[in-house]
Amino acid sequence: MAKDTFTISRQELRRILTIYKVDESSMAKLFSDMEKAHRHINAIAFAGMLEKINLKRDAIVNVLRRIGMDDVAINDTIIGMEEQKLLAESGKVFEATISFS
Repeated sequence: MAKDTFTISRQELRRILTIYKVDESSMAKLFSDMEKAHRHINAIAFAGMLEKINLKRDAIVNVLRRIGMDDVAINDTIIGMEEQKLLAESGKVFEATISFS
């Protein structure tokens, strides 16, 4: 099981989300939730948050790529997200952190 940290600035994340036509209120909610998590969030939870603001799976994968995750880490994150939905357990398959600066 890998444990990595990936960092993205608020400005860069905002730019990426704008490309995917995420509205301002959804961005504000995402940033607020990340602030509540002290700017560090599990990659699986982050992907789930992106899904909750209505990003499609392909867009979520592209966001994760843009923050530097490789395909193996992305795959593990997506699998973890699906398992979390099915089993209501988080962090068992893959553990990574997104650092928000």
